[in-house]
Amino acid sequence: MNAMRNKVQLIGNVGNDPEIKTFDGGKKVVNFTLATNESYKNEKGEKVEQTEWHKITAWGKIADIIEKYVTKGKEIAVEGKLTHRSYDDKNGEKRFITEVVANDILLLGK
Repeated sequence: MNAMRNKVQLIGNVGNDPEIKTFDGGKKVVNFTLATNESYKNEKGEKVEQTEWHKITAWGKIADIIEKYVTKGKEIAVEGKLTHRSYDDKNGEKRFITEVVANDILLLGK
């Protein structure tokens, strides 16, 4: 049953330079977006490219690696878990976020 846990694996390109926040005590969190691409043929036989955008969050040592080596456009592999959270924005409206909390990263490409 351990294999049926919450696990996400993505390979894609970083959509923006990672945003780094450092908290009291030196703990870091990094946030960025990752674009994954998929292609298929539609009913007319035409090739269609589809891009999905994913919010990625990383803490601790993974955040340190991302801060040093990851920039916009870099191809990376991310493994983590899918999480959902909500918050109230500055207008008092409830907002919902789905994101991947990374627990491993692999730098790909050049």
